[in-house]
Amino acid sequence: MSYNPQLPINIVIISDLHIGNVFLRPPADFNHLSIEQLYKQYGRPTFEPVVRLDGQPLQSSIPSSIVPPIWLGKASELFAISESRLLLEHRYSSHAPLSFVPPEARFKPELGLSFPADVWTLACSIWIILGQRPLFEDILATPDDITAEQVDTLGELPLRWQKKWETRYEYFDERGLPNQGRQVRSLDERFKKHIQLPRRKAMVPEFDAEEKAAVMNMLRPMLSFEPKERLTAHEILKCEWMEKWALPDDKEICLDERGGCGKSL
Repeated sequence: MSYNPQLPINIVIISDLHIGNVFLRPPADFNHLSIEQLYKQYGRPTFEPVVRLDGQPLQSSIPSSIVPPIWLGKASELFAISESRLLLEHRYSSHAPLSFVPPEARFKPELGLSFPADVWTLACSIWIILGQRPLFEDILATPDDITAEQVDTLGELPLRWQKKWETRYEYFDERGLPNQGRQVRSLDERFKKHIQLPRRKAMVPEFDAEEKAAVMNMLRPMLSFEPKERLTAHEILKCEWMEKWALPDDKEICLDERGGCGKSL
């Protein structure tokens, strides 16, 4: 997804922006395609063998091969704004995965969600695109676990929200320090583990010090607990990382794909 500075962003609030929340309507004739037409348009099925990691033979109940699912996606550059369905209504809750939900959705739901909520979830989406793990660990997590992860990563909640968090002492003592035995990782430590380490293992170039600083300088204010202190969409596009790395790379990819601009950040 990209933010276009020319769009009337004062009327569009997504409220649950995340990487799993993009849905496409199938073509009108999809259900009427013949098998051969389907294969011609989307490719024939491919068979991949099933093997055991230990090299032993498969049990009789295990299939010898599998067929990967068909991909019905569409390049982001091929979308038109007119294809989007805008719901102009107030949103008071977020249906994004727990690790993407902005804190105001939990601690101040009566005010409704506005543009800063999208900025928070956009930051979480950028993080997981750059790396391999969500910023806030969500495996078997509860809302309290996610709030504790947010505090571990970003610092203390605003006082008015601390008072509303009834279970905070299960995670922190009266001084706000993590309870003994809890594993706490800073934003920088998470960057190393979630983003740099997977790149190193995959032999993909890591972020150098300059680009890492630019990424962090953009993401940190996008993740301010106070919604009014978060960057706006216009400010995000003006960040050093966007202007120096992300947008030029996106443009280069598009130029390489001309004949069809088939990829995007």
